[in-house]
Amino acid sequence: MDQIRQLADFSIRRACGFGLLAIGTASMGLVSDMFLVTKLAAICASAMAAILLFKAMQAPTRNYKRTEVWILLDKRHNLPESRAQQVFGNILRERYMWHATATAAGAGILWLATIILGLVGRRHGLI
Repeated sequence: MDQIRQLADFSIRRACGFGLLAIGTASMGLVSDMFLVTKLAAICASAMAAILLFKAMQAPTRNYKRTEVWILLDKRHNLPESRAQQVFGNILRERYMWHATATAAGAGILWLATIILGLVGRRHGLI
């Protein structure tokens, strides 16, 4: 089960890495306006957290043989077939929830930065 958990983390973090790359690339286009950069990043990070939460809700019922974890395991495991779906689904749900929570915390920090930049910018005529 530890191997399934490690591969689930690897798979989810890889996908999140691509998401962060997309957010970073989009943010670079607005680098001259820090308020817009933080607002865009906060919106995108919130969307990523929502997607991870949705994936966590789907995980227990999604066929484990249609997951990247199954492919990374070379389509083999040492679990009884009657328990495999439950084990894979529960581990994936737990790991998606952990990543959704971490991403939501990052989004919260970005929202706080957006609010602070909005207040400071208005006070100093920057926005």
